[in-house]
Amino acid sequence: MFRSRTMTGMFLVAALGLPLVAAGCSSGGSSTATTASTSSTATTSSSGTKAATGSPITIAYVSSLTGEGASQDGSSPAGFTARLDLQNAEGGIDGHKLVPMIIDDQTNPSGISTAVQSAVSGALGIVSQSPLFFLAAKYPQQAGVPVTGSYDDGPEWGQQPYTNMFASDNGSVNPSYPVNTQIGDFLKAHGGTNLGAYGYGISPSSSRAAIGTSKSFEHAGGTTGVLDTTVPFGGVDFTSAALVAKQHNIDSMVPALDNNSNYALATSLEQAGVKLKTVLFATGYEPDTIGSPVWNTLKGDYFLSLFRPWSLPNAATQQMQAAMEKYAGFTSIQFPTFGQNEAWAGADLMIKGLLLAGPNPTRSAVISKLRGVTSYNVNGLLPVTLDYATNFGKNPPQTCAWIMKAEQSGFTLNSPTPTCGTDLPHTATASGS
Repeated sequence: MFRSRTMTGMFLVAALGLPLVAAGCSSGGSSTATTASTSSTATTSSSGTKAATGSPITIAYVSSLTGEGASQDGSSPAGFTARLDLQNAEGGIDGHKLVPMIIDDQTNPSGISTAVQSAVSGALGIVSQSPLFFLAAKYPQQAGVPVTGSYDDGPEWGQQPYTNMFASDNGSVNPSYPVNTQIGDFLKAHGGTNLGAYGYGISPSSSRAAIGTSKSFEHAGGTTGVLDTTVPFGGVDFTSAALVAKQHNIDSMVPALDNNSNYALATSLEQAGVKLKTVLFATGYEPDTIGSPVWNTLKGDYFLSLFRPWSLPNAATQQMQAAMEKYAGFTSIQFPTFGQNEAWAGADLMIKGLLLAGPNPTRSAVISKLRGVTSYNVNGLLPVTLDYATNFGKNPPQTCAWIMKAEQSGFTLNSPTPTCGTDLPHTATASGS
């Protein structure tokens, strides 16, 4: 399975200190962190929206807003808070207003435990968009706190005893990380014959993605010229790597890296004279990429979009777009970043659990109700339907994503139909096998 963002297992050197806790709640414990009051009402305003007037329910959002991860997730809270704002405009949770608690883990392995413990003590549930969450997942598990969000930090989303965790983008995770046909078939169909695959050396998830891409491409009939799983996290010096790529005549490239490393690698390959037929990035389908200094280098390259692009509208994209314009200050031509999509989805799934848990939701009720959900796709933003009742420890039957192409003036859909793949039986990349 190809990983959307790959920063798992990082032991980074970052500024030590307490994580940022902001936007509506202190890090201290409170009675509303575990259960809502029995008092709840909602009134309808003259504009037609419902005002949540019951006791508040705090939901924490943990992400990397500063440090190395900020290039990917710095603006992500906008998606989280916009989804909560939309729910509050509809009456909250049976009259209980949702209050966001934004926590910055600083992309710091020494600080993630403090960040997550703050969330556990101060909120009913946690939405994670943190690449380091796996390092502190034991705290919400032991406290019985529901967690939703992005699955790409580590395997705990599909491992016992973490049945309190629900990946809103993937449903669950097969901890053995079997090889998937999606990327290999796409590269081969678009002219690739000799692959360069790259991953961060200190990130097991990134390394597995690079290994999985190599095996997927070879299954499709291609060869791997370069498999480099030693890239320093956040690295931007690829002079030597570009020379190696040229020596091995790679003609296609898939880096399992973050945007800053991805684009530095692409620039170095171009400067070294490496002629690439097909390049596929897992991240980077974002407004700021268009017209950036590296845009000319990226033209003709492909970008995965796990969530339905707004350029292919349906009821779900229109709902999100309207909310982002109203609550996050988006313009009519703006579209969300990877992190904003993930944050919206994590908040949406948590809200679903709260609504299912009844008028006075508890942590245990949210977990129980979400574990019974058999059909979820973020209201139509995902290309596949997720089953939380039966698929714990398994990947979805198909891995799908839309693919965008960088053209002269912006991104265009490669196809309105998502590109899909399936896991190959008896394969695994968890041990690099």
